[in-house]
Amino acid sequence: MRLFIDTDILLDVLLERKGHFDESARVLDWAEAHPGQCAVSWPGLANIHYLSRDGAWEFIEELTDFCVVPGAGTTEMKRALGLGLKDLGDAMQVSTALLFGAQLIVTRNLSDYKRSPIKAVPPGDPALFL
Repeated sequence: MRLFIDTDILLDVLLERKGHFDESARVLDWAEAHPGQCAVSWPGLANIHYLSRDGAWEFIEELTDFCVVPGAGTTEMKRALGLGLKDLGDAMQVSTALLFGAQLIVTRNLSDYKRSPIKAVPPGDPALFL
């Protein structure tokens, strides 16, 4: 299974968000046990750095030990712009997931990905761990 992990899942773990931490941590535990099968995006990592108190350097470094960060450029941005999603950030996430060949996008913001060509599932979805 190839998964794309949305930034909200990463922030749940980094910030230990009540009510979301356990399910999101389980996704990252699976990713760590299956190196190279999950991806995150450049913009997502930049957002994590910006939103964290300490820059999240260690968190990001550990994450990149087992998650892929696909490179993106003009082609991927044009793809994002053409996806018809309301939010450019979400469109960039989908474009990155497509580049990686993800089968699912793991997110708590399912409504943001209704028009995504890749199915979005919540972190507690049992299909993630089959």
